[in-house]
Amino acid sequence: MNVHHLELFFYVAKYEGITAAVRKMPYGIQQPAVSGQILQLEHSLGVKLFNRRPFALTKAGEELYDHIYPFFSKMGLIESRLTGEESNTLRLAASAMVLKTHLPIVLGLMKRENPDLKLQLRHVDQSELFKLVQAEEVDLVITTTVGAPAEPLKMKALLEVPIVMIVPKEFPENTFEELLQADEYERGRELKYQLVGMEEHEVVMKAFGAFMNAENAQWEASVRVSALDVIPEYVAQGFGIGIGVEVPGRKISGQVKVIPLPSCPSMTLGVVYQGTLKPLGQQFVDYAKEAATALT
Repeated sequence: MNVHHLELFFYVAKYEGITAAVRKMPYGIQQPAVSGQILQLEHSLGVKLFNRRPFALTKAGEELYDHIYPFFSKMGLIESRLTGEESNTLRLAASAMVLKTHLPIVLGLMKRENPDLKLQLRHVDQSELFKLVQAEEVDLVITTTVGAPAEPLKMKALLEVPIVMIVPKEFPENTFEELLQADEYERGRELKYQLVGMEEHEVVMKAFGAFMNAENAQWEASVRVSALDVIPEYVAQGFGIGIGVEVPGRKISGQVKVIPLPSCPSMTLGVVYQGTLKPLGQQFVDYAKEAATALT
């Protein structure tokens, strides 16, 4: 087997398709070249490794990927170690809001103590964060969860952030109960107003949905956005009431008010990682905990 062909197959399997692999591989190569060399690999093995559309590894492809993954997935790490960069480089991923709002202060403190600090910062959707850690593409992620993540991931909690309703300031309601009314089918209760929220797979929406089910209350998001920090703006513009999290020290629009949900589980802002944190990672956690304590 040609080792270069195996490397190309690793990226195709990792990124679930030739097009995505070409876009994300650490070096430039044209899509026809990748396709041709993957065909050569399949021909030399005498098996089909994956279905093209929709992408899906065959049984043989899964077996080969499992076999080569430990080697190719650690190439970047061993390169950093051999060149001496691994000890002073920290790879972080978080939502755009966290990267913009909270990290600059924490990382600024680290930079003062480590003048040679190198950072690789990525902002991605929350649903993708855990995948980056598991694939060893980042050292740690900063995210919100309800409960601890599944093994082998580990988490160091920084802050408890309650889920709240965000309501136009002029609305007369000041409690969650006042936001409910009997639904027209007499199945229980429902929200009086249209809801501004996120996609259903997001952690905050899952937690809110479980809370509403426990309250025997119906709801449906009429406006869905990709980031929590934009919800207050849509509420202020009259699109309905919104779901949010109350982060200490963060101000929201003066055109809205916050209504607590006392029986709704809080979310945990934490640092998620895999294996053992390297010294820079532990230092980041220590500074992040100090910053979280100062906020509260």
